[in-house]
Amino acid sequence: MLNDDQMPTHPSLALIARVLFTSLFFLSGLTHFTNVPYYIDLMSIEIPFQVFWIYLSGVIELLGAAMILANWHPRLGGWLLVLFMVPVTFAVHGYGMLYDETEAERIMEQAHFLKGLALTGAALLITQLGVKPGSMTASE
Repeated sequence: MLNDDQMPTHPSLALIARVLFTSLFFLSGLTHFTNVPYYIDLMSIEIPFQVFWIYLSGVIELLGAAMILANWHPRLGGWLLVLFMVPVTFAVHGYGMLYDETEAERIMEQAHFLKGLALTGAALLITQLGVKPGSMTASE
């Protein structure tokens, strides 16, 4: 556990970091409801109940991002994003990285896979550290 003197001290930077981190999840979460065919095309045909998983992952993504941005139970929000990122990173981008038809597609999926790992790591940091109290609303 970190002492208070080891935590970030500038509330504006904590807010900017949360806005930058969660912006991807808000945009992606919204498009889970506005562009379902796009997400179906990303998924392997072997995944059952595709539309259900798309809607559920959109809800989880939006809820986790909102919790982190609002600094309301941000550690739980981080866990929700980890819950979203792990299966998406491996089942969608990992699969595509290995099995997409062209080399260019496989390279693109590799970039998405690595981005997914990095975002998962950042969300895991939030599960452990939370975010700076008092920078938007009360923390956990």
